[in-house]
Amino acid sequence: MEIFKETSKINFMGNRKTAMGISGLLIVLSLASIAFHGGLSYGIDFAGGTLVQLRFKTAPSVDAIRDGLKEIGLGDSTIQEFGSKNEILIRTQSSPGGLSEMGSKIRDALLKGAPKDDIIVDRVELVGPKVGADLREKALLSILYAIIGILIYISWRFEFQYAIAAVFALMHDVMITMGAFSILNLEFTLVVVAGFLTLIGYSLNDTIVVFDRIRENTRRRGKESLESMINLSVNQTLSRTLLTSGTTLLVVVALFFLGGEIIHDFSFTLLIGVVVGTYSSIFIASVFLVYWENRHRTKKRA
Repeated sequence: MEIFKETSKINFMGNRKTAMGISGLLIVLSLASIAFHGGLSYGIDFAGGTLVQLRFKTAPSVDAIRDGLKEIGLGDSTIQEFGSKNEILIRTQSSPGGLSEMGSKIRDALLKGAPKDDIIVDRVELVGPKVGADLREKALLSILYAIIGILIYISWRFEFQYAIAAVFALMHDVMITMGAFSILNLEFTLVVVAGFLTLIGYSLNDTIVVFDRIRENTRRRGKESLESMINLSVNQTLSRTLLTSGTTLLVVVALFFLGGEIIHDFSFTLLIGVVVGTYSSIFIASVFLVYWENRHRTKKRA
């Protein structure tokens, strides 16, 4: 199955300056947003604190919940709906009493004389600051190790410049996706880290397909310029790239809207990542090869 009956003839390399400008702008916006917010908004997993999930018989008012929490010193807690208006998540940095008492204290503060079965405590989770910092460090290291492993693998399978180009594209994808989380002020949790690792694997797969075709065409048509080889290779793999990304995107969109709150952040990571990863496979990684060759030629002439 193909989208184009004949190989397309889009001049991708001719538009590389525009593409690099767009990427540069997105990365600057991402870094500016992260700096403005003082870093990413870490969830309980990384920042530490207590999470309480409550199920109400009737949909509560956020203002009423806030007033009830103020009575027990938790007025600065984060309150959000979880799946439905009757399900509420309360995140707080402080924990009055033990973990077993936390849910009961919050429930009693919100009941205000109503029957106890009006509010049900579904779960209470506590993560200490040291554990959160340790998890945060390991999460960042897992992404770093994945990138180092990719660098070694592609250097072995292709050439060193291909490995640098692939890692450059992956860093591009990760920074822009992190920027989306920062701009929308979404929490960065362990589930999101899993999404980033999945994104890295997906983006790399697309990039390797393009690299493989570039290497194959370069061997067959050695006299043509690298730019023309890249244009030809990207156009030859364009149908496959669009079909793969399109079908993946359909699944991710379904997960995002129908998968529920538990995997919402994971699916959002992939939703942004699939789009950005496909773009970077066509433009960023391939364009880097052109700049690498031009730099190498300039050094030789000097």
